[in-house]
Amino acid sequence: MAIQEASPLGHHATLPAGEKVDQVASFAQRSRLPSIYGAREYVDAGGLMSYGPSIADLFRRAATYVDKILKGAKPADLPVEQPTKFELIINLKTAKALDLTIPPSVLSQDSTASTMALFGEP
Repeated sequence: MAIQEASPLGHHATLPAGEKVDQVASFAQRSRLPSIYGAREYVDAGGLMSYGPSIADLFRRAATYVDKILKGAKPADLPVEQPTKFELIINLKTAKALDLTIPPSVLSQDSTASTMALFGEP
């Protein structure tokens, strides 16, 4: 379903995906649709929140694979790994613009398996 169709049909939030980061995030904000994304870039462009693997952590872990391969390991012999570090990113400025209150229990969470970044003036 296109994001343009979500609001008139009574949907209260979206989980959009696509390549036009700025357009998707700004349309969701103009349409007053709280949206969660799989990549931080959407939140940086004004989206409400994202949840997904830490890209920085994935790059660091990829470097260990490169090191092993350069030291002679066969790529086919290396195990496939799943992400272990995830990030919840919340744009407080967008939350305020949408008249949303982020519960204190969410704002105060701290976990070793995941990280949270908050930005924007609440």
